[in-house]
Amino acid sequence: MPARKTAAFTPYFTEDEAGQVRAAFLAAGVAEGDASVSDFIVRATMREVKRLQRKHNQGMKWDPVPPGSLRRGQRTRDELRHRNESE
Repeated sequence: MPARKTAAFTPYFTEDEAGQVRAAFLAAGVAEGDASVSDFIVRATMREVKRLQRKHNQGMKWDPVPPGSLRRGQRTRDELRHRNESE
């Protein structure tokens, strides 16, 4: 089977979020089978994708969305404020 091509994403975390991601990886990542913080983030993200598939798409995979289809960049201050208010 040919090797899969790796797509690059750059998530933007607040300083507090990034600190918690690093701490969680250092505390439990290796024990959970993650070789790197990138592995940790991919595993957590795909777990959430599967949860959303079950909730919003009858458990089926969605059709892939090509690169360049999504808005790029960090959240705006207003988006950050809204997100923090909902937590």
